[in-house]
Amino acid sequence: MRKSFLTEQELALGCARSDRDAQAELYTRYAAGIYALCLRYIEDREEARDLMHDAMIKAMDNFKSFKYAGEGSINAWISRIAVNMAIDRLKESSRFRQIPIELVSGSEIEDALEPDAGQVEQIPDGVLDEMIAELPPIRRTIFNMYFVDGFSHKEIAGKLGITERGSTSMMAKARASIKKALLNYLNKTEK
Repeated sequence: MRKSFLTEQELALGCARSDRDAQAELYTRYAAGIYALCLRYIEDREEARDLMHDAMIKAMDNFKSFKYAGEGSINAWISRIAVNMAIDRLKESSRFRQIPIELVSGSEIEDALEPDAGQVEQIPDGVLDEMIAELPPIRRTIFNMYFVDGFSHKEIAGKLGITERGSTSMMAKARASIKKALLNYLNKTEK
């Protein structure tokens, strides 16, 4: 008989006991959100789906090490697993390892003009996500790690095997690219 409407703490306890019903409930509750997270790092939908599945399995296999810390802690824990796995996959990827020297140089970055906050609020849902998805893999990864997942530049540097300065430089370039894309989008829609 399928269990439903478990509290998050009951779900955590069930998964720690490897209860199949609790694991099924865990997958049902969190897989879609983890898939969306994976898509922020991995642009290929099938690869992102595989990553999500692998992250969910890893979480289920390691639930005995999970420490419940209140509502939302399961999602945060699985999200961290998925982010770490995405970073590992990206680091293994040849397109990630071959970073052009200009990405990590200390050269000046031309800063795009700031779009008006009111204009930015009028941009339809998904447009900014598409702009972020179009960034080169290293820039997209650092942008997501910093702005979406809350990593510091020191943490990013440690996880990606780069310097903090390299992380901040690539972040600045990612921001400049997104600003430029936002301005282009706004200019096209105003005409």
